[in-house]
Order: sequence, then C-alpha cells, then structure tokens
Amino acid sequence: MEFERILKVVQEIINKEGEREEKLKRITKLLKKEVPHYDWVGFYLVGDEPGMLYLGPFTGAPTEHVKIPFGKGICGQAAEREMTFIVQDVSKETNYLSCSPDVKSEIVVPIMKGEEVIGEIDIDSHQISPFTDRDREFLERIAELVATLF
Repeated sequence: MEFERILKVVQEIINKEGEREEKLKRITKLLKKEVPHYDWVGFYLVGDEPGMLYLGPFTGAPTEHVKIPFGKGICGQAAEREMTFIVQDVSKETNYLSCSPDVKSEIVVPIMKGEEVIGEIDIDSHQISPFTDRDREFLERIAELVATLF
C-alpha cells in the first residue's frame, strides 16, 4: 500500500474544479479501490440539525444508517468525542450500529473545521483487526485535506 501516493491523488481531486459531493465520491472510490481492507468507505456530514450526522457520498453496499445522532454507534461517538475511533472487532462493541453482517471492524475519523466537527470518514472492513497506526495517520491526513472543501 502506498499511502503517500494515495494522499497525492486525494490532494489532486481536492484541487480540481468541481462540486464538493463529486470530489468526496471520487475519494471514497479511490480509497476502496486502493486499500484492500477498506470494504466500505463513506462520509457522514453534519447537516442543518445540530448533533446529527447524515450519510454523504459512499462506495460499498447500501446502508440503512442515513442519519446518526452524535453519541450513537461508532460514528456518533467519534463525532461527539471529536476523536478517531478504531474498533478492531465490532462483535465486542455494545454501542455499535451494524450495517452488514460482513463488517468485522471499523475506523471513524472526524473531519474538523476549527473546533467544530463538520463530518467524518467512516471505513468498514470485512477483516478483524486490519487497522494500524498507519491507517489512522493516513485517514486523519485525508480528513484534514477534506476539511478544506468546507
């Protein structure tokens, strides 16, 4: 895996002319294609309703979780606490919103604009314990780049 190369492509996507939604969709497709253990890649964005995340662009199987309150599930906890969450085995989590029985692990990285959560990157994997510190650092860097779109 070449995280540095992928980061350069993400930066190119962000720098090009075009709509934010299309750029986010292209980033989800890139990450799912390039990182073998990223089986579902999506963005949840904070909408007009405070304390609520709304499903944005994603690549992977459809999900019924199109609206998630802060604090609920891994996505809601990451937003509420303003911190990256890595769950290496979702079957051991009590506050987990299951999208599919295939999902074994998840990483969620908040996207911050100043001191405010404006969204997050959510990645599901069909493997147990695939996420490393490199994934965390890589996705936190992508979150910083994506924040410039807002």
